Amino acid sequence: MSTLYIVSTPIGNLEDMTLRALRILKEVDIIFCEDTRVTRKLLTHFEIHTPTESYHQHSGDRKTDHIVSLLREGKNLAIVSDAGTPGLSDPGGPLVHDVRSQLGSTIQIVPIPGASALAALIAVAGIPMDSFVFLGFMPHKKGRQTLFKEIAESKRTTIFYESPHRINKTLEALEATLEPDRTIVIGRELTKKFETLYVGSVEQVKHDLDQILGEFVVAVAGK
Repeated sequence: MSTLYIVSTPIGNLEDMTLRALRILKEVDIIFCEDTRVTRKLLTHFEIHTPTESYHQHSGDRKTDHIVSLLREGKNLAIVSDAGTPGLSDPGGPLVHDVRSQLGSTIQIVPIPGASALAALIAVAGIPMDSFVFLGFMPHKKGRQTLFKEIAESKRTTIFYESPHRINKTLEALEATLEPDRTIVIGRELTKKFETLYVGSVEQVKHDLDQILGEFVVAVAGK
């Protein structure tokens, strides 16, 4: 029985690569990558020489059919994102769905857990996380304001990803919709050299946020 491994990779600090992930990436026949250039740097660092192929959000049905065909042939495959856990706001989730719908129980689909910006922020947020809503990346335009209103009314903590290009606009939108004392937590460049955590009201975080470079994870405490 062939196996498709869903392998988590570091979101910044290479020491977060698990021993199991290293073993699997050495043993599989092919590694499918969001960007082969990014993954090749990781593989080179750990002296892994497994062949790579691309699989990303624009790959389409032809590449999915190729992966399904390889699994039918008995190949063992891995899929990785540029960083973090495949399936969280990337094409890994749809691929798993397609593979399972075509091959069913004739193959194994195995998670190899590891780094995730979502889990990293949850660990240090210090706000209620027994129940939360994850929105992935916020939309650029359509539905954006509606989401902010939903976040403001939610009794659960809400978590989402944001880019450096929109973080200031996001803070302005949160300030316009949240109560002044509502706590938010922002993680910037988690696990990387310039990792920074901002905690407090939107007004406090806006004042403290002195760098808008890097990737952001935002958590908003429930109402």
